[in-house]
Amino acid sequence: MPHRFTRRTLLHCACGLFALISFAVHAADEFVVTPAQIQALGVQLQRLDKPAPIDGMTFPARVVLPPSQEYVLSAPVAGLVDQLLVTENESVKAGQPLLRLVSPEFGELQLKLSEAASKARLSQKTALRERTLFAEGIIPERRVQEAESTAAEDMARQRQAEAALRLAGLDAPSIRRVADGGALQDALVLHARTPGVVMKLEAKPGHRAQAAESLIHIADTRKLWLDVQIPVDQQARIALKGALISATTRDVSATPVGFSATVSDSQTVMLRARVNRGVQSLRVDEFVQVRVPFLDADEGWPLPVSAVMRQGDKAYVFARTEKGFLATEVAVLDSAGQSLRVKGALRAGQEIAITSVIALKAAWLGKGGAE
Repeated sequence: MPHRFTRRTLLHCACGLFALISFAVHAADEFVVTPAQIQALGVQLQRLDKPAPIDGMTFPARVVLPPSQEYVLSAPVAGLVDQLLVTENESVKAGQPLLRLVSPEFGELQLKLSEAASKARLSQKTALRERTLFAEGIIPERRVQEAESTAAEDMARQRQAEAALRLAGLDAPSIRRVADGGALQDALVLHARTPGVVMKLEAKPGHRAQAAESLIHIADTRKLWLDVQIPVDQQARIALKGALISATTRDVSATPVGFSATVSDSQTVMLRARVNRGVQSLRVDEFVQVRVPFLDADEGWPLPVSAVMRQGDKAYVFARTEKGFLATEVAVLDSAGQSLRVKGALRAGQEIAITSVIALKAAWLGKGGAE
C-alpha cells in the first residue's frame, strides 16, 4: 500500500509539473504592453476580417524572345558598307531600308541577268522565225527543234540570274527593269523582312563585308515568352492546363507551356509561358514579377509584409490581447509586392500589429519595454 500511494503521488506531481511548464511556455508567448506604450511605439493594428483563398504565388520572370522571332541580316554579296540607315534599338517596319552596300559582285550579277535576258529574247525570236519557215515548208523540222531547245536553255539561264539577284536582296521591280535592259544599280539596299527592333549593329560605314557576314540583328517583338524561376519544392503545386500567369504591376498575362528538364544551381526549374496580352509593355531580357496559379487553393489571412517577424526558422505575428500581445506562429503561404498571406492559429476579429514589429519583438524576447 505505501508503495502504491507513492507511485500515485509521483504521477500526480508529474502531471502538475507538465501543466506548469505548458502554462509557462504559453505565458512566455504573451507579453505585457500597455496602451501608453503602444501609442509611444507607434504600433498600428489591423483587424482580421476573413481568410482569403491562396490561388498562387509571386515569382521572378525573365522576358525572352522566341528563336523564331529573331533573324540576322547578312551580306548577300561581298562589298563595302556605304551607309547605315537605322540605329540600335530603333523600331523598323517591314520593307524599311536598313543598310546600303556597294558591291562590284552585285554589279556583275546584274550584268549577267542583262546579258541572259537579251540572249533569251533573241532565242525566242529565232525560234518563232524557224516555226514560221517550217510552216511554209522552207526548212526541216529539225531546225525548229534546235531553235526551241536553245530558247529554253537561254530562258533557264535568265531565271537563274534573276534568282541570284533575288537572293542578293534585289526587289522584283528592279529585277524586271534590269532584265528589260534598264540601267544597273551601283549599290544594293538591304530591307527589313518583318516589323521589329534593331537589336544589334555589327557593321559600320566603311566596313568591307564578306559574303554571308552578319551585319544587323532584327527582333520581331510581337511574340514574347516569360521564363519563370520556380523553386523545385513548389513545382508540384503549379497549375499548367488552362492556367493563366499574370504580372503583378502590369496588364500582362501569359499561358504556361511547360517546365524545363533541368534544375539550376539555385535549385529552381524554369517554367516557360507564352505572352498573350501586354506584349507592347515588355522589353527583351527584363525581369518582371508574375503570379503563378496553384493547383490547390489554401485559405490564408492577408497581411502586409511588415506584420510578419522572423525568429530562427519560424515566422510570427503579434496578436493583440487584453494584457498586451501574443506572439503567434504562422506559415507564409504566398507573397506579392508588399502583401502576403499567412496561415496559423488566428481568428476573425483579432487585431494584428502591422508596424513597430521590431520593438514588439524586443519586448517579447525581454530586451526592452513591456514592464
